[in-house]
Amino acid sequence: MLCNKLLPAAMLLGASVAQNATLRYMPFGDSITEIICWRAKLWEKLKPTEWGSVDWVGSGRGENNCGDSTYDRDNEGHSGFLAIDIANRKQLVGWLQQNPADVITMHLGTNDIVQQNKPTNDIIAAFTTLVGVMRDSNPNMKIVVAQIIPMGFGNYNTQIQNLNKAIIPWAQGLNKTESPIWVVDQYTGFSGTTDLRDGVHPNAAGDDKMVNVWYPALVNAFQVAQAEKAAAAKQVEVPFTA
Repeated sequence: MLCNKLLPAAMLLGASVAQNATLRYMPFGDSITEIICWRAKLWEKLKPTEWGSVDWVGSGRGENNCGDSTYDRDNEGHSGFLAIDIANRKQLVGWLQQNPADVITMHLGTNDIVQQNKPTNDIIAAFTTLVGVMRDSNPNMKIVVAQIIPMGFGNYNTQIQNLNKAIIPWAQGLNKTESPIWVVDQYTGFSGTTDLRDGVHPNAAGDDKMVNVWYPALVNAFQVAQAEKAAAAKQVEVPFTA
């Protein structure tokens, strides 16, 4: 009788673990995450792989005329937003409460430089706050941070390069085994002249370049996150004996 009573509980536990095994991915950033087509192209590249079932999450679902009405549009890109403001206003806290994630990508800092000429140290401090929010939401968050793309106008690229240089030691200093930070280089090889449609946002060629940089890092993050979920599922398996 005891085993018969335990069996439904074990079955429910297994169902809960299976449900939680679905990976959730949040593309996080500003307009270079929101009003572009690299997300659609990245989704299309992942679709035929084992990662095609990953659930993309976020409060945004805008359509960007990317030629694909089927891709998962969920994202947390916010046009015009500064990293410093998102951190100070604790906006990411609410976004992650509404849409928890296992993996997050971040391309952020452009508006801090272009709009308000914020110092590199202040932007990096905001990044530290945001990573803390990510880990408060999920201590095992897998984080992919971009060295951001160049601009096609003004004299901003020197400041962008300074930020990009600072991102590497910053990430190394915050890296954790359970919540690694991987840095990807979206700047090198990206042309502010030919890969932008308006001096700020990627055109089709720029979208392709961004996808090619995001893809291997994101697949790696998915693999690490999925392996952890599989290991956790094994730990809670309840063997049945008659």
